[in-house]
Amino acid sequence: MTPEERAALGEALLTSAADAVVYCGRDGAIGLWSPGAERIFGFTEAEALGRSLDIIIPHAQRARHWTGFDRVMATGQSRYGAGEVLAVPALHRDGRRISVEFTIVPLRDGSGAMIGMAAVLRDVTARFEELRALRRQVAAAEAKAG
Repeated sequence: MTPEERAALGEALLTSAADAVVYCGRDGAIGLWSPGAERIFGFTEAEALGRSLDIIIPHAQRARHWTGFDRVMATGQSRYGAGEVLAVPALHRDGRRISVEFTIVPLRDGSGAMIGMAAVLRDVTARFEELRALRRQVAAAEAKAG
């Protein structure tokens, strides 16, 4: 792959509406908000840039999120940095909760210090709701049989 092809691929990935790509610096402010992020979360790029990630983090999960975020920024270490997929609730602009899965990509400066973190996110709300409905059906069938 040529450098030009690599750059074109990077741009295509960042501007795709399929998955969200969100970047924030050490301060937790959003510095990149892809078209996929706009589609999934409902905030335009102009509404999201410079704001805290709190716009997409449900209130009950914020303390845990920021504790982990601050630890990763300070140490450069994350148990999720090797491609593990995380599944969490998130917020849409209209206030409804959605379910997302994501991976993180730590960004470091030339000396290896953390400068920020990117996440690639996918909306899995429909699949999560289907699984929840199936679990309810199984529980009801077991209760009826028992």
